[in-house]
Amino acid sequence: MEVIFGVLFFVFLLILLNIITSIWAYRDSIRKGNSKEYAIIVLIGTLFFPIIGLIVYLIIRND
Repeated sequence: MEVIFGVLFFVFLLILLNIITSIWAYRDSIRKGNSKEYAIIVLIGTLFFPIIGLIVYLIIRND
């Protein structure tokens, strides 16, 4: 029973981390002067593809 709660807690933390990094990427995109549409695409990309989306955003954000 404790293992199930441990796994659920770990999954909850991963989902929370995904949401936090997606919000950060959205705000960072707005702060860098990009349009809201671009920022929403970044938000959706990092929300649905957390690792790949964040890596891609970190690579292209300096342009």
